[in-house]
Amino acid sequence: MLQRPYEWMMEKAAHAHAERWLFFFSFIESSFFPIPPHPLLGLMCLARPDRAIRYGAVCTIASVLGGLFGYAIGYFAYETIGVSLLQALGLWDTFPAAACYLREFGAEIILIKGATPIPFKLLTLTAGFIQMPLFDFIWSSVLSRAFQFMLVGMLFWKFGAPIKAFIDKYLAWVSAGFIIIVVGGFVAFSMLAGGGSKASDKCSGVTTMEQVFERT
Repeated sequence: MLQRPYEWMMEKAAHAHAERWLFFFSFIESSFFPIPPHPLLGLMCLARPDRAIRYGAVCTIASVLGGLFGYAIGYFAYETIGVSLLQALGLWDTFPAAACYLREFGAEIILIKGATPIPFKLLTLTAGFIQMPLFDFIWSSVLSRAFQFMLVGMLFWKFGAPIKAFIDKYLAWVSAGFIIIVVGGFVAFSMLAGGGSKASDKCSGVTTMEQVFERT
């Protein structure tokens, strides 16, 4: 079941327009697509380790641009598109807490997200909805995305062959592990502010947007 999508991604990694595919997946993942571009990035780095930094830069640029698209959806089309999108992605229940923390901490949340598996699309849509200052959103997104994608690219560049062999043999386990990490990311998100801070007290237990504006 998983082998066929994996082989399909391998074909894209070796495609003549592989960088365009990488750009495309990185762009849409930041706003509405549920599958992250990291597997494709890793496979491309395996094929051309000398281009690992270049591929990481492609992911970073595309992801930030896609994040701006997600920001625009949250800013201009929350009621018509944003709500349906969040529900379809399974992020609706998490959205009020994300809005609360992002209102309190702003760029800090986006920067911290670079080291966690919290879905970036959740933050881009939320940032637009709460009308986070655009400059803060852009610079924090650049740093956050660059950290994550450059790290992945460099790891595959450094340990390429062993990682490929591991994925080939344990694809099902890797996929299951990724799902566990994503779930863990939501738990980590609720703890980012620290247990004793006022912001944590304000945002803990927030489940509706009405509560967000009452407590901030």
